[in-house]
Amino acid sequence: MNAPFTIDRRKFLQGSAGFLAVTFVLPKITFAADPNALPGDLEDHPMLSSWIQIDADNTVTLTIGKVELGQGSVTAVAQVAAEELVLNFDKLKVISGDTQLCPDEGTTAGSQSMPDCAPGVQQAAAEVRLILTQLAAKKLGVAEDQLTFDNGSIKGPDGKAVTYGELVTGKELSVDATGKAPLLPVEQHKIIGKSIPRIDIPAKVIGEPIFVQDMHPEGEVFGAIARPPTYQSTLVSVDLAPIEAMPGVLKVVKNGSFLGVIAKRQDQAWAAATALSAAGKWDVKSVLPKNEGIYDWLQTTESVEKELMNTVREGGPTPAKTLEATYFRPYHMHGSIGTSTAMAQMGADGVMTIHSHSQSVWATAAAIEKMLGLEEGKVHVIHTEGSGCYGHNMADDAAADAALLAAAMPGTPIKLQYQRAGEHQWEPYGSAMVNKAKATVDDKGNVLDWSMDIYSTPHGTRPGGKPGNLLSARYLEKPFEQPKPADGGPPNYSAARNGIALYEFPAQKVTTHFITSMPLRVSSTRGLGAYANVMAVEQFMDELADAAGADPVEYRLRFLKDERCRDVLTQCAEKFGWADYKPAKNRGRGIAFARYKNYAAMTAVALEVEVTPRNGRVRVIRAVAANDCGHIVNPTGITNQIEGGLIQSLSWTLKEEVKFDDTRVTSVDWASYPILTFPEVPPVEVVLIDRPGQPYLGTGESAQGPTGAALANAIFNATKARVRQVPFTPDRVKKAMQSI
Repeated sequence: MNAPFTIDRRKFLQGSAGFLAVTFVLPKITFAADPNALPGDLEDHPMLSSWIQIDADNTVTLTIGKVELGQGSVTAVAQVAAEELVLNFDKLKVISGDTQLCPDEGTTAGSQSMPDCAPGVQQAAAEVRLILTQLAAKKLGVAEDQLTFDNGSIKGPDGKAVTYGELVTGKELSVDATGKAPLLPVEQHKIIGKSIPRIDIPAKVIGEPIFVQDMHPEGEVFGAIARPPTYQSTLVSVDLAPIEAMPGVLKVVKNGSFLGVIAKRQDQAWAAATALSAAGKWDVKSVLPKNEGIYDWLQTTESVEKELMNTVREGGPTPAKTLEATYFRPYHMHGSIGTSTAMAQMGADGVMTIHSHSQSVWATAAAIEKMLGLEEGKVHVIHTEGSGCYGHNMADDAAADAALLAAAMPGTPIKLQYQRAGEHQWEPYGSAMVNKAKATVDDKGNVLDWSMDIYSTPHGTRPGGKPGNLLSARYLEKPFEQPKPADGGPPNYSAARNGIALYEFPAQKVTTHFITSMPLRVSSTRGLGAYANVMAVEQFMDELADAAGADPVEYRLRFLKDERCRDVLTQCAEKFGWADYKPAKNRGRGIAFARYKNYAAMTAVALEVEVTPRNGRVRVIRAVAANDCGHIVNPTGITNQIEGGLIQSLSWTLKEEVKFDDTRVTSVDWASYPILTFPEVPPVEVVLIDRPGQPYLGTGESAQGPTGAALANAIFNATKARVRQVPFTPDRVKKAMQSI
């Protein structure tokens, strides 16, 4: 079975009287919204028919701009819509991330799908239900309060019924939301709060080709890119003739230092691209600081220093002691199991259609338009799932590369998929970071003055409508310069995300040292700077608790005043059995807590580990997590996200580190960049704290930092050795143990 390559926009709109709105949407900040504004992304796209369409055959379609990355949010948002529309869940059709059919909700990132998309969809669905109520009352000749909804139809007291499709015959839904339609009371919910199976799972289980990697449209050919040897390389010369004569090669594309091939088969394209890269004569520069020198580089390179917080203590006791510690995070890959892929075709109408697993389909489309010199609207991106990513991997680059090749062979669908070494060497990594913590304490070990200095390169170089953020655009004959990256501001932050400790100290100072130059290509990985910052905050809290002779949970509760945060920490400890824990030899426990971005979901993680003294090997025996993400829509979905984030964080913290010399990245495969294996995954228990009626809070990235810190704290509890440099490899752990 071949995956469909295009959606007929004209037929879709004819059937739905749809409204298209394509604009750039900034993420909303849940607690700072104008009380008179429409909720979530509905404020930017108030036309109801841009979200919900009802056809004559009673098909109800939800169109959203957020996309499915494996986080389950499309299912959760669909649950919200089905609930408010009083529809059985399986009766709702969902289209997401199509730049011609869906509202532009910006990038699917930052755990913002539930805070931004879900409230907007919920209100839109409530508004549609109110319109249907009014239409049905008029058609059936009864009062609105005498009507009952029943899965796509509305009945009067005499049993007469009318379907949604019979009521919506024209542009009844082509009106702006008022914000006044009441939501269904929480106690009437039948779908919200239920573990509805994710709508994307069945096709994956039975092997349907829903991943872009599995697409094979009729007439497809295959593309591949011949990369330069290093970042700082330019093409001096190349003889194309031998490559053009290779088996299956249809076309060789050269544009400045950009080299690509199109071939009949995938293996032929890859072979030709490898030969093409080797055939080129390149000017290669060796300018990298090497991975072992990156931490000194971060602390000595010119940076933009910004004070994020500086509350000064007035009076109080004289400090009895000062404690300091420095923590190190390396570059991390996304490590997507399936390498990035795209399918592109230049149509006879001059529209470039691209299937991509990008998280930012609108901004990527805009960047590709500018790269190719096309008019606005001439690149149509259809989000098609890829096999694994949270963050900015090479999905956008694959879309751009496929488009560059498709422009050279109009009318032909071109599939481009990277090989493993190419993805490992060229993807945008999570930034290396250094955190310097310092605190003064009183004679009971209580914090008096807390400070944190954060050293980091950027965490965001997504396309953003700018071709210079697309890898190949920088190597064209007329190259696009990469824009100078900026750090994110409050309260979301970027490098400093979660850098401000949520604990209430008498004095706290937090400073970022933001470095705009990038030895390695970097961008968004799950949590941005939050992983390193939470690890630093929560490890340092443990170090302070140890110095005070205090229990780590009790010590945190001294300074953690928010009741919901306290609930998460205490319920995690209770589920773990913290109070009754009796460690065996070489075993230890650790706990950590954070509220993601200091305003999203709250997560605490407790781990038990075993450390082998002979070699420093760490085995995670069990894990417990507690989470409060507000009103829970899909409990299993939330559990999956906590489990997945916890496991990925264990992999980062135990194993992952990008290695590079002075010229290029040397982590080119799973041997040189190992990740956690299935036998190493511990059993995970998750406690969910539901808050019905409270705002939906983003969860997908909330477990990363607490897991890493809990692991560090558990290793200390087992060994009395502090390991402050990630990853906690056996060699590093053994060395720390020997230094005690």
